[in-house]
This record gives sequence, structure tokens and C-alpha cells, in this order.
Amino acid sequence: MRRALGAALCLWAAWACRSTAPSGLTLLFYNRSPAAVLGGRSWAPDAGNARVLAFDDRLRPVKSLSGAAVAMPMAVAALGNRLLVSEETGEGVVLDTAGAGTLVREWPSPFPVAVYAAAGNRIVATRSPYRVPSLTPEPPDAPLIRVLDTLGRPLEGLAAIHVPATPFLTQITNAGAIAVDSGGAVYYAPLVRDEIVKYGASGARLWTTTRRLRPSETDPVYLPTQGRELRVAEALVNVALALGPDGRLYALGADDSAATQLRVDVLDTASGAILATRRLGANETAVAVDDAGRIATFDAAVLAPGVSSTRQAFAPAFALPDTAGDTVTLAQFAGKVTLVDFWASWCDPCRQEFPHMIDLYRQLGRDDFEIVAIADDVDRASMLAFIREFHPPFPVLAGGGRMKQEYHYRGLPYSVLLDRQGRVVERYFGFGGSEEFRRLSATIAREMRVR
Repeated sequence: MRRALGAALCLWAAWACRSTAPSGLTLLFYNRSPAAVLGGRSWAPDAGNARVLAFDDRLRPVKSLSGAAVAMPMAVAALGNRLLVSEETGEGVVLDTAGAGTLVREWPSPFPVAVYAAAGNRIVATRSPYRVPSLTPEPPDAPLIRVLDTLGRPLEGLAAIHVPATPFLTQITNAGAIAVDSGGAVYYAPLVRDEIVKYGASGARLWTTTRRLRPSETDPVYLPTQGRELRVAEALVNVALALGPDGRLYALGADDSAATQLRVDVLDTASGAILATRRLGANETAVAVDDAGRIATFDAAVLAPGVSSTRQAFAPAFALPDTAGDTVTLAQFAGKVTLVDFWASWCDPCRQEFPHMIDLYRQLGRDDFEIVAIADDVDRASMLAFIREFHPPFPVLAGGGRMKQEYHYRGLPYSVLLDRQGRVVERYFGFGGSEEFRRLSATIAREMRVR
């Protein structure tokens, strides 16, 4: 099960009249993700364009950071004088925001998929609400929150997980938003339960607040399967948390179970009392606060008009041998919409994905679409055995175990859809099932219509 909470932003209509706009704006949420303040700027993840954006205090874009390490940023936090980015796949990425955004360090997720918050040099992590794996039980004494050092190494666990009646749904039951203040207190809001909790630095629960959205709380449950697809019934409640410059806690959540009707609740951090609630319209998907503590909302397709969203070229351009030993280059696919798929024979999700890849290839015309599958096996015999099993009709290239270093992916399978000019349209992490391939097929069809 893959969950990615995100939406495109457009500039609020009232913002068009700049003379009436409040000054001294601090961005709290952008694209359903928490923003961060660093160096007098508001920083926000822009997952759809594989970049991190910086805004000044009037929310004018002033900088864009991208690169191989920033594939799909879902959250950001200030870590000292650097920026900590939570990747969709759960890795932590630390960037020096001076210059072009040099990669300082990165680390693997302490959970199957993590999201991070930081204050000063204190880093905390919980299970990400942006990508939730299924069929992953955990022991009942597993910690809810992990405290990390500045190298991303786990130091200790805080609090305990909530164990649902169906243990295999532990991940979604304990996924949630997180924030940490300068005193070390941690704020946690589960994705699928109506509560917001404050924990002290030692992990003691200090208060719990509920919005009373529903008569009773129910854990997620499995629904009857459709084919091989697992389906889960759950009510999405909390999306993101942010501490404002006024010292209050801002919770981005949902009024409906599908998280299509969003709201912002403002909480007193000392007591947990809800001080104010702002329900958001369909186009109010960026939220800021001004110097007086007033909320300003945005509908922002043009919030960053000065920052180019031009597609990036796929790099580095590959030149790899196929199974016959002939060299195949990226340039040979110029003029076609191309799906570059990285896989390995030892990767079980790759085995699940390959039949879908073959079906996709056979459904779409050869004149405008191509798939190239790059195996990252070190052992050539294992790669060839995999190929004999599936008989892929598209080219298969041998990466020789070097592809992760070259392309900085964080797990297999990993696919990149390229337009006719060899530029990145979308990236796909892991195997998302038949529904993901239906969406992928529609995206490819749209790209094929572009000449």
C-alpha cells in the first residue's frame, strides 16, 4: 500500500491584491507538508518537482534546491544551520542551503519509512504518513518515536506504539505527523486516530487533545480483496504538524475520512487546548502565519512563478551492455516516451512488478513508447535466470551492481518516466500494484500525445 498525501498549490485569489496582504509571513504548510524556517527564509518541499523551495517573508520564491539526493522530498526541518529533508522513501537528507544546496549527509530510515522533525540539534522520527507499507507487524514494545543523533544514528526510543487488533496494520496505525520544540518536547499526531499528543523529552505523555470528529475511534481493518490487491478501511485524520513563530502548534488535519476537506487547528503548547480552527477551501492548500499570528491561506499554482519548474534531464546518460553484449545508450531512445526501470533478480517486489511491466509494454505502441530495464545484479547468471523466467520483450541492460551509486535510488524497483526529450516526468519508488500501473499508463498516454 502506497500513500502519498500531496496536492498542487495555487495562489489565493485575495493575494492578487498585494497591498492588502499581511507582511512578515512564515510558511507553515506547503502541499500538505510541514515547512521550516532557516536563515530568515521559509523552506518547503516540492515533491512533484523533486526540489526544495525557499521563500522570503512575503512568500516570494528566492531559491530552489535540487539534485540526486532530493528525489521526492515530503517534509523539511531546520537542523542547526542546515536543512533536514524527509524523503518519501524514508531516508534523511541534510543539505547546506548556501550555494546550490550541497549534500552534507544522508542516512537510512530507522523505520520501514520515516518522517523527521528537528529543533536545534535534536532529531526525532516517526513512521511516515506519506508512504505507509502494509503487512509489516512490529513487537508491542516497539517505540513510537526514535531520537537520532546528527549523523542519523538511533539513540533511544520514546513512547510505545498502539497495537491494533490486526497486527499487520501496525504501520498505518502508528504512522503520523511529528514536531519537536527547542525544549525537547515532541508533538505527535497519528494519521488515522483523532488525537494530538505532547510528550516530554523523556517520553512521558504530557497531554492529549482530540477534535471529537467521530463518535468513537476504530482501528484500520482489511476489506475484502479485489484480485491480488489488499484494501484497507481507515479514516485519515492528521496530515502534518508545525510549530509557528508565535510558539503555538499548528495541526493540518481532515474533517472527512479521505482527507479531502482540510482544516488547521491552532493549539496552545502548554495545555493542548485548541485556540482556533480554520477550515480550508478546496484551493487553500498552502498555509502561513503573519507577525500578528493571523493565518493566511493560499491557492498557489503561481505561488512560485519565479522558480522554474522545467523538467530536468535524466542523468547520467547510460551506456550499458545488453544481454548480447551490445552497448545500448540513452540517446537511442530520443524521441520516444521511455520508462527506465531499475531492478534486480533478488528483489521480490521486482518479481511482482515485472508482469505488469510486460503488460504495459504490450499495450502501448512501439513507435512512441519504450521500456529499458536495467538490472543491478552483480551476478550475471542470476540476471539471466530472471530473464529466462519472465521473457521480457523490452531491452534489458546489465548495470553490474553500480547503478545505486550512479542514480542514487534508495530501493528497488525504481522507475523513471522520461518524455521525448529525455527529461524526467515522474519517478516511481517500489511496486505500487495494478492501480499504480493504471495511473502510469494514463500518464504515458498523455506524454505520447505531446509532439
